[in-house]
Amino acid sequence: MNDTDIEICYLSASDTLKKYKEKKLSPVEVLSAVIKRIETVNPKINAFNYLDFDKSIELAKESEKKFFNNNNVLPLEGLPLAIKDEVNIKGQPNRNGCLLLKNNIAQKTDIDVETIVNSGAILHGRTTNPEFSLTSFCHSKLNGVTRNPWNLDMTPGGSSGGSAAALASGCAMLTTGSDIGGSIRIPAGACGVVGYKPPHGRNAQSYPFNHDPYCVTGPLARTVVDTAMMQNIMCGPNQKDITSLRPKKTLPLNYENIKNWKIAYSMDLGFFEIDKEVEQNTLTALKKFESLGCQVTEVKLNWKKDEVNSVCFSHYANSFYKEISELLDSEKEQLSDYTKMFSGVTEMHIDSLKNNKKMYHEQIGAHLGYGVEESAVVTGKMYEEIGPILEKYDLFICPTNALPAIKADIDIVNERVIINGKEQECADFAWCMSHPFNMLGKLPVLSVPSGFSSNQVPTGIQIISRSYSDELVFQGGYNYEMVDPWLNNAKNRPVFD
Repeated sequence: MNDTDIEICYLSASDTLKKYKEKKLSPVEVLSAVIKRIETVNPKINAFNYLDFDKSIELAKESEKKFFNNNNVLPLEGLPLAIKDEVNIKGQPNRNGCLLLKNNIAQKTDIDVETIVNSGAILHGRTTNPEFSLTSFCHSKLNGVTRNPWNLDMTPGGSSGGSAAALASGCAMLTTGSDIGGSIRIPAGACGVVGYKPPHGRNAQSYPFNHDPYCVTGPLARTVVDTAMMQNIMCGPNQKDITSLRPKKTLPLNYENIKNWKIAYSMDLGFFEIDKEVEQNTLTALKKFESLGCQVTEVKLNWKKDEVNSVCFSHYANSFYKEISELLDSEKEQLSDYTKMFSGVTEMHIDSLKNNKKMYHEQIGAHLGYGVEESAVVTGKMYEEIGPILEKYDLFICPTNALPAIKADIDIVNERVIINGKEQECADFAWCMSHPFNMLGKLPVLSVPSGFSSNQVPTGIQIISRSYSDELVFQGGYNYEMVDPWLNNAKNRPVFD
């Protein structure tokens, strides 16, 4: 690829739309550059499991005509968009990272992505996720290993790992993700892009997941403005989703400064072991907020690891284990090892699990001991602590991940995560700091880059505000990004030989 093509691939979506309207660039030119980029880097990172260049080129030509004639131009017209594999789009494969679904062709389009599919963007590929989007990394028997563009030995995060890797490597301008425990924010942090977990109900979803208060769909992009622009398309009430919120909330794309804002932060949320480089990059990010005229204050949370993680384990296990455990033995053999852990839980005695913390820590999904009321008590105590902080301060900040990334091909059945020389009890819950905010599902959370680790993997921070106050996290992220616009700096792009 030449330098001009690479610069095109790393244009922001908003700048690209502007160039389209000024007739300084065409959708065909942009898509052609992106296709070249994919052909160069996807064999190395494995971010896509389905590509349709022929159809996407046809769509680019149609978009080009619209801009030339100033006719019927849609909000995201002509922008290369990649959508996470787990959702249905009529006529396309939906394999959800599983060999059992390798021949599955969707018969309808899920409401999760209806608005973005119909936004004028050019859907040129589907991005990889781990099997059933179950984990914080991104490999499966079906897709193989998806790798971090910055360091191919490391994971891009999960479960929306392919989406974040595609953005970071210049293979898409916009991508979608879903987030039940951090699956948008984890890869955003590990790949140096922006990811947004909206409040539950803000973006419509298909049943049954719309009724899961932990679960949301949302956008990933390379800038805060692009993320807001995409979120404005994805959000709003839908007649097929009773949980979708009215009225539609449209985010501004320009914001006033945040001088004199009060910002609270916690480095560890009360119980995480934090990598030293993540800590340093978070402190550096907080200094950027101070340079904007903000008052930054450390606060203490007393969230308890066993309580928080046990409630999450219980929720995820009850969400997923039944479907997996009822598969035939021959079907289970086609599953990835981390998914098989779910299928074994029904063979264990639940009462013994509740009192066996060693088994609980070593078996994902094995802890089924928390009922609805008991879980609600834990979540209520968590919000009782952070709620007053969110009312007193304009924003709350913490790291996105406690570690920049884990191995791309990690075997969480047999391997452990090490942070600061200390062995952690559970890979998925040890290195990611996102799941507590899924438990508090009404809070908006934006992940933005905070720097790089010594192994060149990016790190990120989460920007959180009070319930349903989406515009506050975007105003904070917008001003933070203005201090150091990482997209415009060529060193903030992965280099491929």
